[in-house]
Amino acid sequence: MKGYLKKIVVMTLSLAMLSGCASSSADSANTSSNKEDGIEIGLCFDSFVIERWEKDRDVFVDTASSLGATVNVQNANGDVDKQIEQITYLIDKGVDCLVIIPVDGEALTDVIKTAKEKDIAVVSYDRIIPNADTDLYISFDNNMVGQMLGESLADSGAKSVVMICGPLTDGNVPMVNDGFYSVMNENNIEILDTYYCEGWKAELGGAYVYDNLDTIKQADAIMCGNDDVATSVIRALAVCQLAGEKPVVGQDADLPACQHIVEGTQLMTVFKPVSKLAEQAAQLSVQLASGEDIDVDSTISDGQYDIPYVATEPVAVTRDNIDEVIIDSGFHSKEDVYMNVSEKSGENE
Repeated sequence: MKGYLKKIVVMTLSLAMLSGCASSSADSANTSSNKEDGIEIGLCFDSFVIERWEKDRDVFVDTASSLGATVNVQNANGDVDKQIEQITYLIDKGVDCLVIIPVDGEALTDVIKTAKEKDIAVVSYDRIIPNADTDLYISFDNNMVGQMLGESLADSGAKSVVMICGPLTDGNVPMVNDGFYSVMNENNIEILDTYYCEGWKAELGGAYVYDNLDTIKQADAIMCGNDDVATSVIRALAVCQLAGEKPVVGQDADLPACQHIVEGTQLMTVFKPVSKLAEQAAQLSVQLASGEDIDVDSTISDGQYDIPYVATEPVAVTRDNIDEVIIDSGFHSKEDVYMNVSEKSGENE
């Protein structure tokens, strides 16, 4: 982002982000001098496997730096033990706030307890950390995401579906599924099978198609946990000469998903305005790091505690509104979205 590049901000991309090591002596010295200048936030990512996370990172860092905070970004590469190590490292450094996209929320309860004992504010970003009494959970309305996925398939006339979901270690997955189940029940749509892709490994979605082709052929449609999984599924369907015959839905509005929508091989995606979410999360995190109260109207149970909750509304995207929602907003360019279709077919009727 231009703003991100222009800001004079010390963003400590330590060796931990690349290799899981805690930090170098140079990093430690650098952070010490930053601490004297103001607030430091630790931003801990599950991984950058999912396309959107880099956008979340850039907007969050840009917004926080504009408010006078420095951000130490960590990347666990999908390894929960590494994430615990990185969070411990940030606690020992004395950051003012931890913002965490958990690999496995349930595994982080103890380390979050340590952070709170040291009066470090903790934010569950996009994925809830259960039973941890975090100071904030900010995400999209995941139940609504599931409902949107279900309604799209119901409107397509599907009477049976296969669910190829993300891992249950991601607390959002049960929320999305609950919303999806509600629509399936309302419309008497049969769920033929449910599969969970460990670690959000998209290739497992494609492998499921190959390994369960009879079930896929019986299903009228396929619900995918995100667009990365949907892309893997669509590639497998293409190999099996079924692409475009089975409506596929996903979430995140990744570029390949948007291309598939205009090509006719994906029915819809759920667009989640990550820039809005990341900007708001950064603003609230800076407030928490400063010891200020945050003005949040809603709460949600993390399983044991009622915690402050901010939910951003998602948008269902189909061929009919993709130009307005995705292209006009600048999320993806028209040239990129319509890259694989002719200019004529790229024009909405």
